Amino acid sequence: MAERIILLHEERDRTLAVPPTLEAPTGLLSDALARPLHDLRISITDRCNFRCVYCMPKEVFDKDYAYLPHRDLLTFEEITRVARLFVAHGVEKIRLTGGEPLLRKDVERLIAMLRTIETPSGRPLDLTLTTNGSLLARKARALKDAGLDRVTVSLDSLDDATFKRMNDVDFPVSTVLDGLDAAHAAGLGPIKVNMVVKRGWNDGEILPMARHFKGSPFILRFIEYMDVGASNGWKMDEVVPSGEVVRIISAELPLVPADPNYSGETAQRWRYADGSGEVGVISSVTQAFCADCTRARLSTEGKLYTCLFATSGHDLRALLREGRSDAEMSAAITHLWRARTDRYSETRTINTEGLATGARKVEMSYIGG
Repeated sequence: MAERIILLHEERDRTLAVPPTLEAPTGLLSDALARPLHDLRISITDRCNFRCVYCMPKEVFDKDYAYLPHRDLLTFEEITRVARLFVAHGVEKIRLTGGEPLLRKDVERLIAMLRTIETPSGRPLDLTLTTNGSLLARKARALKDAGLDRVTVSLDSLDDATFKRMNDVDFPVSTVLDGLDAAHAAGLGPIKVNMVVKRGWNDGEILPMARHFKGSPFILRFIEYMDVGASNGWKMDEVVPSGEVVRIISAELPLVPADPNYSGETAQRWRYADGSGEVGVISSVTQAFCADCTRARLSTEGKLYTCLFATSGHDLRALLREGRSDAEMSAAITHLWRARTDRYSETRTINTEGLATGARKVEMSYIGG
C-alpha cells in the first residue's frame, strides 16, 4: 500500500513549464478567479513521529513505509530561493509544515535563512510553523531566536486516552501542553491550537477543550475532518460540522461572531461574549472558502500544488536542479498561478464520500496542511 501511494504521486506530477516569453521576477499575481497569491506553505519533511488516524494511519504508514530519500528533499538553499521568488510575487506569509517539521535536522538554520527575505511592501514576512508539539518544549527558544514569529500546535484532545488513540503512538497530552507553555514563554505568538474533530473519536472533547483554553494566551480552532488523500478512510458521517461545534460551545460559553483578521483567512472567528478570548472553526467540508483561497503549497520534494485537494503537482525541483535562472523560475510560477482555477470544496457534490474515495488526491502528510 505504501509503495502504491508514492507511485501515484510520481505518475501524476508534471514538470512546471517555462513559457517562451519571460516575465520579470517581481509583481503581484492573481489567478484566473482573481485570487491573489499571498500564502506559501512549505512541507519540509514527509516524516512524522505520530500516526494520527486522520492523516498518517498506521495501517498505511507502517514500519515498511518508504519515505523520501534525503537526496530527493529540497535543500534549505533551494527552499529559500523558491521562497524569495514567491515573496517577489506577493507572498507575505510562509508556513513550514510536514509531516512533523521539527523532525527536519537543523530546521532553525532554515528559519534564519528565510528570515532574511524582504517583502516588496516593506512589511515583515510572517514566518510561522505548524507542529504536533512533541518536540516544541526543547526547541521553542531556538526557533524564536532563529526568527520564527509564531507556531500553530495540533492537539486533538486533553484526555490522555483519547489523545493517544488519535495519535496512535501512545504519546501523552502533558508533553504537548509543556510545548505550548514553552512557546508562549519564548514569545512565539499568538499561538493557535488546532483540534481536528472526528465524530465517534474525539467529539466529546469539544467543550472540555473550549473550557481549558478560554481565557488563556492560546487561540483554539476546530477543524472539520477532511477528505484529503486516500489513506485515512474518510467518511462524511464522521464529519462534525463547524456549526454544530459552535452550538455545543455557545450553549455553555456564549459566543458572538467576530470579523476576519484578513481576507482569505481560513478560520471563521467567534469571540466569547464575556470578552475572555476567541475560538475559530475551519469548515472546509461544509462551508467552502475556495473563493478567498490565496495559498500555494510546496511539497517536501519540490512539487508545487495549487490546492490542498490536488490530484497532481508541478515539478519545481526539476527547474531548480536544471540550473534555470530566477527569471525562468518566476515565469513558470507566474504562468501556473495565472491559470489556476482550483475550487475543489465548492464543487464537491452531494456524493462527497464517493468523490473523496474515488479521486486519487495527494496525501496530507506529503503536501502539508
